Amino acid sequence: MSRWSPRVTVACVVERDGRYLMVEEERGGPATLFNQPAGHLEPDERLVEAVCREALEETAWRVTPRAYLGLYCFRTDSGLTFHSHGFVARAETRLERALDSDILACHWLTLDELEALDRDGRLRSPLVLRRIHDAAAGRHYPLGMIHDL
Repeated sequence: MSRWSPRVTVACVVERDGRYLMVEEERGGPATLFNQPAGHLEPDERLVEAVCREALEETAWRVTPRAYLGLYCFRTDSGLTFHSHGFVARAETRLERALDSDILACHWLTLDELEALDRDGRLRSPLVLRRIHDAAAGRHYPLGMIHDL
C-alpha cells in the first residue's frame, strides 16, 4: 500500500516600487510561463531557508522574508496536489550569478502586466495572482507563527 503525500513548495512575493519580481520559465508549451520565485522544499530544509534559496537560485536576488502569507493548497488537472507556503519578502542584493537552467529570465512586472499575462494563460498557476493579491491586501502573518523545529 503506497501512502499519498502532497508536494511541498515555497514561493515569495517580492514587491518594489509597484513591480513584482517574477521568473519566466520554459515549460514545454506554446509560450513561456511566469511565476514568483518558487520551488520544492528539500530534505532537512526549513521553509524560510527554502524560500531564500529558491529566490537566489531563480533570480540571483538575496531576499529577506518579512511575513508568511499562509498555506495554499492546489490540485492540478493531472491530479497532483501541492501544499505551497507563501511568503512576502524584500529584495536585498542582486548577485552576479547564473540563474537555474530552467529559468529564462527574471523580470519586475506591474500588477497590470501580470493580469494581462493571466488573461493570456501565461501564469504558472492560479496561485501566482492569489499570493500577490493577498500580500497587497495585507493578508499575512508573522514569521513566528511557523514552528519549524
